[in-house]
Amino acid sequence: MVKKQWGGAEPTGAKAERDQVNEPGKGRWSFRLNSTMESVGEVEATAERLAAEAGLDEDQRFHIAMAVREATVNAVLHGNEYDQTRLIEVAFENTGTDFIFTIADQGRGFNPEHVPDPLAPENLLRGTGRGIFLIRSLMDEVHFRQLHPGTELTLVKHLAPAAPKR
Repeated sequence: MVKKQWGGAEPTGAKAERDQVNEPGKGRWSFRLNSTMESVGEVEATAERLAAEAGLDEDQRFHIAMAVREATVNAVLHGNEYDQTRLIEVAFENTGTDFIFTIADQGRGFNPEHVPDPLAPENLLRGTGRGIFLIRSLMDEVHFRQLHPGTELTLVKHLAPAAPKR
């Protein structure tokens, strides 16, 4: 596994007395990992932990973790074709108003518009094509960018404004 390279403060130890959704864990973290399923689990766990530290509820944490996991699986499986010499690059950012997750692979790239609609009758029994649909359903924004080589997927979850203190 490639050593993590954190940009900014490491995402641990949010203050317990904070209760605003948009205050804890503000910052940016990035790292590079080999294309393995262990890396997928690490990325998912980090996303879930950062969401919890930001005070997001259980449903929001689940949505983020599931979308990030699916994007990372796609990077490892489809992008890098399980080639452990290729890396995935991951960045997480809490801006205070948004969570931004970026996952990039070093593969050949692809056009997301060519992915068949999994809800079309002819695709209902297919075993592929549901990941991007799921990601788009769970996140507020999804953006693809071709890197040559590779594909970068950016997922955005808007954070609800903090509730006023009573």
